Amino acid sequence: MTLPTVFLPHGAGPCFFMEWGRGPADTWDRTAAYLQGLIASLPERPKAILIVSGHWEAPVFTVGTSPRPQLDYDYYGFPPHTYDLSFEAPGAPALAHRVRKLLSAAGIASAEDAEHGWDHGVFIPLKLVTPDADIPVAQLSLKAGLDPADHLAAGRALSPLRDEGVLIVGSGMSWHNMRGFSPAFTARSKIFDAWLEAAVTDPPQRETALAHWDAAPYGREAHPREEHLLPLMVAAGAAPGEPAVVAFRDTVLDVVVSAVEFGRDPSMAEG
Repeated sequence: MTLPTVFLPHGAGPCFFMEWGRGPADTWDRTAAYLQGLIASLPERPKAILIVSGHWEAPVFTVGTSPRPQLDYDYYGFPPHTYDLSFEAPGAPALAHRVRKLLSAAGIASAEDAEHGWDHGVFIPLKLVTPDADIPVAQLSLKAGLDPADHLAAGRALSPLRDEGVLIVGSGMSWHNMRGFSPAFTARSKIFDAWLEAAVTDPPQRETALAHWDAAPYGREAHPREEHLLPLMVAAGAAPGEPAVVAFRDTVLDVVVSAVEFGRDPSMAEG
């Protein structure tokens, strides 16, 4: 069974595990529900998860090899209890080594890091995706320079993992402008989101469009810096030529936020 790949929104800091004070209290409820239902929606339960977060960059693609990664509470100004959150899923050293082997076979340089802890782009969404923390997890970094073509190529190299029971997850945000969460950006976020949906759902042209994402309407307003979009490139690259759907869409903090699943039947698109 070939698993799909996923680009998911990881929210704002520990937003799912606190009383949300900016705007409606239910701001993140639909996103949380999507994350909570992800595993059940898959054709089979993953044996492991390989996750790429927008919060880890390294000179080359680097994979964490710790069997028990620590948590990095890399958010600021949130309630004290959110710095005591736990996520005790095991690491996946064997998967990490498999990742390096696949990257090497594709001529892509890589490294490993036995000390790297999981940032909130990993443990916050995965606490909802796998509440029992019973699926091993390996994290792969972004590559410095943030070249979308490099990340698409890494995804292609890692595609065989999908037939080995590994769920490849890109964790970021489809709109990530820290100064651009307000009603003034609502219309622009809808336009960018429409471009993104058209790009990902056109397999023959998908990689070309994504490689030039900054030419999209309001592309640089959506992502003044692209680290939260590049996890999508890895997920897309790992499903070359396959259909994709926008599986989730909501307006949060006055802008449109989406999740994309690659290798999915179009009937699973968000209604």
